[in-house]
Amino acid sequence: MLTYIKITNFALIENAELEFGKGFNVVTGESGAGKSILMGAVELLLGGRVDKNIIRSGCDRCTVCGSVAVPPVLAAELAGKLEEAGIPCEKGSELQFRRVITANSVRNFLNDTPVSAKLLSDIGSLLIDLHGANEQISLLVPARQLELLDRFADNSELRLACADIFRQLEVLRAEREAFEKDLPDADEVSRLELILEDINAVNPAPGEDEEITAKFNLASNSRQVLESSGMMINALTDGENTIADQLGSVYRKLLELSKSDEKSISPLLELCDSIQESVSTLSENISAMADKVDLDAEELAALESRLSSLYTLKRRYGPTLEQVLVQKADAENRLHLHKESQKCREEFERKEKELQDRLKDKAQELSAVRRKKAEELTALARQKAHTVGLEKSTINAQFETISPGANGCDRMEFYFSANAGEEPMPLRRIASSGELSRLMLALKTVLADADAVPVVVFDEIDANIGGETAARVGRELRALGKKRQILCISHQALVAAQAESHFCVEKHTQGDRTFSNSRLLEKEERSAELGRMLGGGPSAVAHAKAILRDVSK
Repeated sequence: MLTYIKITNFALIENAELEFGKGFNVVTGESGAGKSILMGAVELLLGGRVDKNIIRSGCDRCTVCGSVAVPPVLAAELAGKLEEAGIPCEKGSELQFRRVITANSVRNFLNDTPVSAKLLSDIGSLLIDLHGANEQISLLVPARQLELLDRFADNSELRLACADIFRQLEVLRAEREAFEKDLPDADEVSRLELILEDINAVNPAPGEDEEITAKFNLASNSRQVLESSGMMINALTDGENTIADQLGSVYRKLLELSKSDEKSISPLLELCDSIQESVSTLSENISAMADKVDLDAEELAALESRLSSLYTLKRRYGPTLEQVLVQKADAENRLHLHKESQKCREEFERKEKELQDRLKDKAQELSAVRRKKAEELTALARQKAHTVGLEKSTINAQFETISPGANGCDRMEFYFSANAGEEPMPLRRIASSGELSRLMLALKTVLADADAVPVVVFDEIDANIGGETAARVGRELRALGKKRQILCISHQALVAAQAESHFCVEKHTQGDRTFSNSRLLEKEERSAELGRMLGGGPSAVAHAKAILRDVSK
């Protein structure tokens, strides 16, 4: 419910703070006192279009703030929307709306977080249904009418099932579109075949280029390696006057010296012996190395040719061999996709037909329930319309079958005629605001259990009625207030008397300025206001008191 609203420098309103009660709240006052300004402030709070001329003359800004209690039935949905927008919202807390309007800017806030006017409107539309005298209201939109019918019929599961199947269809169609878009054309197929032919002719193995390069480098230096190895081996052990021979001579000299000084020479003999062994080992290792590079010229030529082929592939499809192999795998996959495209299309068609059949069946099931419940809904709405002064009116639902979609296969719209003998017309084309307001009241009463919007605002719902009809409209508003908070501007005492909270808007002049004030009326004040609405004077006030006594009973 709308628990609180504060208005500053809005047209004639300099400062107003109102705390609305549960149930039926009525706003009355003389014509031109500012009642519609008050309703305009509520509309502005919900993201309505801003006219900079609403800023009170002589002021630099206008501010409208409001607090709305979120009912449990909407808590989860609103929490999701607020979380997505990054707006803090504690469970069970009220939602704070605020708009600040200056000559150069409009700032919008939800829970003190800056937001767009659209988000303000999206959130507000879930909480407050505003029925302005000349406004396009939610119930005039055919899609909204269908949604309310589904709520009345408790079609949420069927509707969600249709939406889920349709979503799967959209995903599948997007996948097929992406598949078709990604398919290679004839030119690409030819290019891919040439790439594969080129790469397969060489048939490279992973890491082969590095392995062949190492072998080739070793093979290309084999002559130098063999020559150097021979020279080193000759110098060490196999030639004339080798290092081994010279070490042998040194060993023999030391051996002779050891006869005269064995203690000093013995370590030197051991060292010389160790050096001789190391020289022998070094010679053997060089010989083993030379044996490994003993490659012939034909093998060297073969390695050179292989390296040239691998280099050509890397230059065309690389620069690395890994990238060449990636190109090969990609070409194979793309060509496989081309070859299997018809099978894939057939599979897409099979899945799509299966989903379309499921959607059609579920949409037809939903449509059957809708058409049955629409008769029940319109019958109840006709009864309510008759009780609020539309005794000769008719209302029915007309369906048009459309292609199955997320909301089923129906386009539905309410058709209405206010007078006997007149052809029913679409609800959105009704011209009389009085008829429209009363019909909205009738529908709202019937749909009170189905429509989750917790606050309904009516602007002059009792226009052009009087007498017993006005009394019945008042009773219907009070009954609707048992399930929703109702805010209503009224010119009818019999309507206003039914309200549980009565606010009066008054206009007065101070100096050269005009002010509009709003306040909650106490019991005696209420009798006086109802008396004014009945024509004024002691007898009117007495009549007003009698009406209030009857209502209290």
